[in-house]
Amino acid sequence: MDRQILAKLNELRRERRAAILATDLSGGRDRLIVEGDKLEGALADAVASTFRSGKSALVAVEGQSLFLNVHLPPPRIVVIGAVHISQVLARMAALADFDVTIIDPRTAFATPERFEGIDLIADWPADALKERPLDSYMALVAVTHDPKIDDEPIAQALGTGCFYVGALGSRKTHAGRLERLKREGLTEEDLARIHAPIGLPIGAASPAEIAVAILAEIIGALRERDVSLPKGPKP
Repeated sequence: MDRQILAKLNELRRERRAAILATDLSGGRDRLIVEGDKLEGALADAVASTFRSGKSALVAVEGQSLFLNVHLPPPRIVVIGAVHISQVLARMAALADFDVTIIDPRTAFATPERFEGIDLIADWPADALKERPLDSYMALVAVTHDPKIDDEPIAQALGTGCFYVGALGSRKTHAGRLERLKREGLTEEDLARIHAPIGLPIGAASPAEIAVAILAEIIGALRERDVSLPKGPKP
């Protein structure tokens, strides 16, 4: 591999940005494609499919045999709220190969005993996310029902381009949330990205069922995301 390409690939890994190393098997030069790069035709379709699946692939494009070696950041679910749903969701998400972080300033809920083996931060989300900022390969799940805790990370997730933003609450609760976020300057387009009520509509009732609905919705958002746009915070 070309040293410049290797250096760039390592830089992208540090920045948690996705890339594909496209190798021409007929002996042509390697090409590094970053998620969001503008492409056209059959190559664009093949690259988009590879980014979404997360699986490297051998493809034929305009008479060329290309091996698309995909490098994705490990997807992470950041859960705001150390509640019963979070306990189940964290275990399920780990089985699906998601890294999970739980953030909750309420130390009565955010205890190591309740979240054994889980990355747990007992702090206000605004402070925790300064140290560990959100990015486009993170899903934000807000489940505290407390605007003082949930609203700020939701706004950050929308501004940073998290691939999924979901919030627990009834339609009435969500309507109030939207009004508060509008006052903070978020646009209708931003707010339309919030999944609320959270989770796929499967009639979930128990914490475990709600966790299943949330995780399924997150997986769908990851695999169906728009890979044609540049990733990163809004300018």
